[in-house]
Amino acid sequence: MTSNNKSKDLVLVVDDSPDSLGMINDALDAAGLTVLVALEGNQALSIANSITPDIILMDAMMPGLDGFETCRLLKSHPHLEHIPVIFMTGLSDTQSIVKSFDSGSVDFIQKPVNCDELLARMKVHLSNSRLTQSARSALDSAGQFLITTDKEGNFKWATPQAHQLFHCAGLSEDWLKQNLAFQLQPLFSHTFNKEKGIQINQGEKPIEIKFISENKNDEYLLRLINLERPSESQIMQEAFELTNRESEVLVWLARGKSNSEIAMILNISPRTINTHLVQIFRKLGVENRTSAAILALKKLEQYFTAH
Repeated sequence: MTSNNKSKDLVLVVDDSPDSLGMINDALDAAGLTVLVALEGNQALSIANSITPDIILMDAMMPGLDGFETCRLLKSHPHLEHIPVIFMTGLSDTQSIVKSFDSGSVDFIQKPVNCDELLARMKVHLSNSRLTQSARSALDSAGQFLITTDKEGNFKWATPQAHQLFHCAGLSEDWLKQNLAFQLQPLFSHTFNKEKGIQINQGEKPIEIKFISENKNDEYLLRLINLERPSESQIMQEAFELTNRESEVLVWLARGKSNSEIAMILNISPRTINTHLVQIFRKLGVENRTSAAILALKKLEQYFTAH
C-alpha cells in the first residue's frame, strides 16, 4: 500500500479490545502502515482533530461513545469528512450494517477480523479516497464555484470559492444543511430541464445553481453563479468582441456540448451553429473547437480569479 520513497499511510484504529488491537496493529505494521490507536470514541476524535489519518478502522461497540456516534461526529468536521471509515464488529444483523453506513462508513467487516481481507479492502478505499481528493484539489485550484450534494439535494462539499460566494450571500453552513435540499428539489425532478438553473433568493444576493453531472454514487456536481456578476456569455462577448449569439455558442462549446446539442439548447439550426463557429474561430485566431474551448475556459478562469 506504500512504497519506500513515499510517506506511509496513517491508520487510526479505534477499539477497546487489547487483543484485537494487538492483532490488527501487527498486521498493519507488517504491511508498511503507520498505526495510531484510540481506546474509545472521544480519544479518537481528539487524535483525528490533531493528526488527520488516511483511513480509520472503527469498532462498533465500545463503552461510552459507540462507533456509530463517533463516526457521525468525525464526519461532521469538514477536514475529516473525506476520510474512509471501515467498521469492525461482531454484529451481523441488517440493522447494524445499515446503521454503520448511515453513520458515514464506507465498509463493514465482521470480527474476528481476517487481516488479509481487511488489508485488501483498505487498499481499495485508500485508492478511492486519493482519487476523490485529487479531483477536489484540482477543482479547488481551478477556482471553480462548485458544490456536491446527495441525490436528495443535501449539501456535502464545496470548493473554497463556492464557500466564499455562499458567505458573501449571507447563506451560512446551517442554512445549507437545513434549506438547500428543499431549494434544489425541482432540479432533481425527471421532468426538469437540467440546462436551466435554480435561482436562490434567500440571502443578501441572488445565486443561481446549475446541474453539471451525476456520478455512480448518486452524488451531484453543481455550479454556482453569482447573478450580480456578468454572465459567462457577457464575459466572452467583451473579451473576444463576439456577437451575443456567438458568445452563447462559445460558452456551450466550452462546456463540451456538440453542435447538435448547442442547436437544441439555443433553439437554432445546426447549420447556423456552423456559421457562428466560423466567425468565432476567426475572432479568436484558432482553427478548431478544442483551441476555442481552451481559450474560453482560460478567459473565464482569469476573470473569476480576478473578481
